[in-house]
Amino acid sequence: MNSHQDSTQHDPLLDKVRQGDTTAFAEYLERERPRLTNYVTSRLGAALRGKLEAGDIVQDVCLDAVQGFTQVDFSNREPFGWLCHIVERKVIDAHRRLKSQKRGALEVPLQGGQRGNDEGDIVNLLVVSMTSPSQAFSRNRKESRMFAAVAELPPEQQTALRLRYVQGLSSNEVAQKIGKSPGATRVLLSRALAQLRDALGEDSN
Repeated sequence: MNSHQDSTQHDPLLDKVRQGDTTAFAEYLERERPRLTNYVTSRLGAALRGKLEAGDIVQDVCLDAVQGFTQVDFSNREPFGWLCHIVERKVIDAHRRLKSQKRGALEVPLQGGQRGNDEGDIVNLLVVSMTSPSQAFSRNRKESRMFAAVAELPPEQQTALRLRYVQGLSSNEVAQKIGKSPGATRVLLSRALAQLRDALGEDSN
């Protein structure tokens, strides 16, 4: 029940995480979500408070963490400390974005921010494919694959993705639009992005 267990040596779930168990890590993320949300809230300054929702940053942090999990050696590193490091990077990126954009600091989602690699590419491709699908389909192979992958998603996931990443709504606002709880909406968005990433990965060879 106590989430402050990174320093406890006999936490079975944490032991599995340190052994590289991805399923255990997913469970760990869910267990630590309240603590991570509190940490994110504490790191948001006055400039970002009201423009960013802690839950959205937590979702983005979890997506990054799942992707990078297998590349980190947790034998001598606390997983929660690593998550906090990702939070710091996300908050710094958000501050930079806020300074560089006169208006609409969140028109581009956090995943498409400063990484400039896998996460940024997938969000950029998603936006292109949903805003000008005919052009995306004819422009290049990556964009056409994204368009096809989006078309395979259930209508509810397509709607949620459009609201979140094209219209720039927060996940809470998306939840109100589609009639789901904020938590269920974040899960839906995460799964949709994961499906798109898998589809692009399968066709990359």
